[in-house]
Amino acid sequence: MPDLAQPLACQRDLFSLPLDVHYLNCSSRSPLAKAVEAAGVAGLRGKRVPLLTHDDFFGLPDRIRAQFAKLINAPDPQQIALIPAVSYGMAIVAKNTPLMAGQRIVLVDQQFPSDVYAFRRLAAESGAAITTVQAPDAEHRSQAWSKALVEALTPDAGLIVVPHVHWTDGTRFDLEAIGQRAREVGAAFVVDGTQSVGALPFDVASIRPDALVCAAYKWLFGPYTSGLAYFGERYLDGVPLEENWLNRAESDNFSQLVHYQDAYQPGAIRFDMGERSNFIQLPMLHAALDMVLQWQPERIQAYCAQLTAPILSEVREMGYRTADTPGRAHHVFGIRLPDAVGLDVLKAELAKRHIHVSVRGDAVRVAPHVYNTDADMAALRDALRAVRSTPPVTAAV
Repeated sequence: MPDLAQPLACQRDLFSLPLDVHYLNCSSRSPLAKAVEAAGVAGLRGKRVPLLTHDDFFGLPDRIRAQFAKLINAPDPQQIALIPAVSYGMAIVAKNTPLMAGQRIVLVDQQFPSDVYAFRRLAAESGAAITTVQAPDAEHRSQAWSKALVEALTPDAGLIVVPHVHWTDGTRFDLEAIGQRAREVGAAFVVDGTQSVGALPFDVASIRPDALVCAAYKWLFGPYTSGLAYFGERYLDGVPLEENWLNRAESDNFSQLVHYQDAYQPGAIRFDMGERSNFIQLPMLHAALDMVLQWQPERIQAYCAQLTAPILSEVREMGYRTADTPGRAHHVFGIRLPDAVGLDVLKAELAKRHIHVSVRGDAVRVAPHVYNTDADMAALRDALRAVRSTPPVTAAV
């Protein structure tokens, strides 16, 4: 285990990012680390002569479960499922959350669609209603929004789906308070950790979600079409989306596969996607999780805090708006523009300077990581200053 007191140095050498590219967009997808790339290439070459072993099918998936369980402080790796996407994990939740007419599903305003569509279907099929808690126009956005979510959890609430960090601007939710209230009213408490887990500490023991679902190609540095989910006791006897051979009892005994089993693998393994033993992607995910565990989320937060503090102060002085520090994580934040700055003008300026960020909702989302440097932040600052001082263009008459 790395020493948490030892600060992280810049990790750019572990990546293949060109020096003139300022990649501040890990919230969209992480760059491919050299070690993860090497694992993928080795897996691809293994297909030349596919001499697969029992470990390829069962050992490596179990090691990945153990890595993710360690990262989120989950008590049992068998509570971890290997999934292809957040939508898959949320579909498992929807399939195994019994609701009835008169109950409510509580969702967050402007949430990513994968956290919405499964529950719109659940509402339509069960007769439950959806309550969407709007984003507050408040100085302390995180505190106000979390309070509104707690207040929405009245006794008729059957399910709440909430991110740890909002995908548009990095607003951080008080999951412990929300989870406590969910348990008081008996509502299922489901968290999307895609924009936080891996970069921000997440403790299953203290947050106590009934389910935690994560895409792995962002802050977990894995390949696309990979994800991980933790399921608590509420869901461990549930019905999977797929009836594949790997999620059945005794599937590791190849000579007995035609002795069909009604029983599932223990815990959340029953929820694994079909063909979960992807012999290219799983080695990549394993290498990625090893790297994240070496860095540790606490040290990632400290690195990003030190990296971004100077620019955030300057950005506010220029008239841009960003969330207060206690209400957001350090690895992702939104910048909202003053009226005098046009979004299209800013996009053009960023492109000219090879600065990669995202526009989500009404915010320019900036998502640095441990491969970023002061030069990356200075480039962003200079671009924001340049468009702030550019006179507005008036149309010819």
